[in-house]
Formats: sequence, structure tokens, C-alpha cells
Amino acid sequence: MAGALSTSFGTAEHSPGLQLWLVTNAWQAAMRRALVPHGLTHVQFVLLASLVWIDADGPVTQKALADQTGTDPMMTSQVLRALEAKGLVERHPHPEDSRARSLVATPAGVALANTANESVEAADRTFFAPLETGLAGFADQLARLVRARG
Repeated sequence: MAGALSTSFGTAEHSPGLQLWLVTNAWQAAMRRALVPHGLTHVQFVLLASLVWIDADGPVTQKALADQTGTDPMMTSQVLRALEAKGLVERHPHPEDSRARSLVATPAGVALANTANESVEAADRTFFAPLETGLAGFADQLARLVRARG
């Protein structure tokens, strides 16, 4: 039969990679919808919210933010420029490293991160509702996969 796929899975539903692909695409679409009213892309939200989250620990460099979010440093730089142009992030000289810049969310950035986070968490609750009581275990399994790749 021409075009038959050689696979070890009896059905597509048994392929964890395909299922992760499908669920990731659906979840990302839900996140995009949740963020439209806030004027943020998903990656802008992730970087802004993460900056607000880790800012309490002291100066945050672009590298530290990229490491925290698992984003490509070059893409992180481009997104930070867009957030800076929107008045949501500022870059200042780093107090200890003359080559680095310290990132700070502006008051408007902090407010937007918190407002948008409410929408994102509401969308998460709706999206993951079918898992019901298994949600914590699911999150633990995802964290296990993240740790294994590092």
C-alpha cells in the first residue's frame, strides 16, 4: 500500500508525541485568545510575567530571563525591545557587570503582567478542566520531562 506509515503505534491516540503536539497547539491557541485583550503575544506575556516574578531577587539580566523561560537569547532580546517600546520594560546599567543590562518591569508592565496573568490562569483552568483531580499529577509529569531534558 503506497503511503502507509511504518509505526509502532496502533492508533494516533497512542503516540505521546503526537498527542503532546495536538494539545500544545490547542493550548497555545487558548493562550493567544486570552492575551488578545491585553495586546500581548504569548511570548511577550511569558517574558514580562517572568521578569515581574523573578525581579524580587535583584537585578535580572537578559540571559537570566532567557534561562528562566527557556527562550532563545536572540529572540528574548527582540521581544524585550518590543516590550521596551511599549513602555513595559526598561533596561538599566547592571550594578555588577558593565557588559550586561539590568531589566526592570515598569509600573505599567507590572500592572499589565498581573492583569494578563489573571486571564491566562482563567484560560488554563478552563483548558485543563477535563483533567479534574489529575491536574497536579499531570503538572508533575510535565515537570519531570522538563528536568529530564536539562
